[in-house]
Amino acid sequence: MSQLDAPRTQSAYRQQEESIELSHLPGPEGDAPDQELLTLNMGPHHPATHGVLRLLVTLEGEVVRDLKPIIGYVHTGIEKTAEDKPYWKVIPVVERMDYLAYFTNAMAFCGATETLLDIEVPKRAQYLRVIHMELNRIVSHLVWLGTSALDVGAMSMLWYSFREKETILDLFEYSTGQRMHTRYFQVGGVIEDIPAGWTDKVLEFCKIMPGRVDQYGALLNKNEILLQRLRNVCALDEQTLVELGVTGPLLRAAGNPWDLRKAMPYSSYEDFDFQVPIGVNGDNYDRFAVRMQEMKESVKIIEQAVAMLPEGPTMVDDRKIALPPRHELATSMEALIHHFKLVTEGFRVPPGEVYFPVEGPRGEYGCFVRSDGSSKPARVHMRDPSFVNLQATAAMVKDSYIADLIATLAMMDPVLGGIDR
Repeated sequence: MSQLDAPRTQSAYRQQEESIELSHLPGPEGDAPDQELLTLNMGPHHPATHGVLRLLVTLEGEVVRDLKPIIGYVHTGIEKTAEDKPYWKVIPVVERMDYLAYFTNAMAFCGATETLLDIEVPKRAQYLRVIHMELNRIVSHLVWLGTSALDVGAMSMLWYSFREKETILDLFEYSTGQRMHTRYFQVGGVIEDIPAGWTDKVLEFCKIMPGRVDQYGALLNKNEILLQRLRNVCALDEQTLVELGVTGPLLRAAGNPWDLRKAMPYSSYEDFDFQVPIGVNGDNYDRFAVRMQEMKESVKIIEQAVAMLPEGPTMVDDRKIALPPRHELATSMEALIHHFKLVTEGFRVPPGEVYFPVEGPRGEYGCFVRSDGSSKPARVHMRDPSFVNLQATAAMVKDSYIADLIATLAMMDPVLGGIDR
C-alpha cells in the first residue's frame, strides 16, 4: 500500500486541514512566474468575524483567491429544544438565536403558530409588535454600525451608536421589564399593555434619532479612508444574489427592492407609509448606505404606529390560548386552575404545517412549524438570513484584497447565533 493510500487518523486529517499549506501552480502559459498560494485560517477566534466563525482563506499574496466559511462552533440545538417544549415555552428559546433581532425571532414563531390556530391578533397588539420590531431593527443596525466602523478604522463611531442603542434598551425595559430577550410577544398578542407615558418617551427618541443618523453619516462620509475601503469594493450583482437566496439590505444594496413588509405585509405593516431604500452598485458602500437610510424609515413607521395606536385588548380573547388576567388569580378559582393547566400543559394546536416569513434586520427570517395536534410542535425549523447570506461571501471577496474581506464581512452583518442555532 502506498503512502497516499494508507488510512489516516482523524487527528491527521484535522492537522492537515488546519495547517498552513503552500501550493506551487504553473503560470497560465508556462512562461509566467509560478503562483504561490497560501491557505490559512481566519478565525474561529478573530475579532473581525463578529462571532465564532472560521474562514478557510486561500491567498495569493494579499489577494483572496478562494474562501470557505466553516460554521458550527456555537451550535445550540435550539430547533430540537423547541420541539420538546409546549408552544408558549418556545418563545424565549427562539429569541436567543439572532440575539440582535429577538422580536423578529418571536414574531416569526408566533405568526406561524397563530396561522395554524387561525386566530386574529388584536389590532393594538399588532401595532405594539410593529413598534417593538422597528425599535429592534434600529438596535441591530446601530450595533452593526458601531462594530463595522471599528473594523475599518472609525473607532469613535462605536461609542456614538451604542449611546442610542442603550436608549432603546431602556425603552424595552420600560415596556417589557427586560432589556433583551423580553418574551414580550405571545401567541395571540403581547404579554401586557404598555405602561403610561411609554409612547411619549418613544416619540422623544424618534425626534432625535434622524438627526443622529445624519451626524453619523456626516462623520463617515467625510472619512476618506473609510470611503476608499467601501466604494466600488466587493460588489455583487442582483442576479447572483437572488440565485444564492440572499435577502435584506445586501440584496437591496444591489437595486432589488424586495422587502417582506411591503411585498407580503404582516402585523398591519400595510397601514404604514414608508420607503424601501435601495442601492445602485451593490458594493460595500451601498450596503452601508441602505442600512443608514433604513434607520430613518424605521423611525417613520414607529411615529405612525404611535400616532394611530388603536384602543382595545392586547391579547386574543380565547381562554384556550391566553392566560387569565393577573388580577383574577387572587379572586377566581377557575382562573387559577386555567392558569395552572396552560402553564403546565400548554395549549393544543390543530394538525398542519405552515411557513411564516418576516423581514428581519438582515433579511428574510422565516419559521416553519408542523403540528401533530398536541401541545408541542412536531417540527420547528428556522430560515435565518445570516446563514443564507453567508453563501455569498466567497463570491463577494474573490480576487479582492484580504483587507477588503474584513470590510465586506462587516458590511454583511452576520450573527453567528442565528447561523448555528
